[in-house]
Amino acid sequence: MARCIICNLKVEEDSRYNSVYKGKTYYFHTKEEKEEFDRNPQKYASK
Repeated sequence: MARCIICNLKVEEDSRYNSVYKGKTYYFHTKEEKEEFDRNPQKYASK
């Protein structure tokens, strides 16, 4: 199980909302969380 980098809650790795940034896959609960990450991935990936 992964952790959503936006809300910090656990999320299944088969979530349909995911993004790859610098070779790492990030998983999200909602389309809005994914879109927020995609707008500024370096802000969240550095957490």
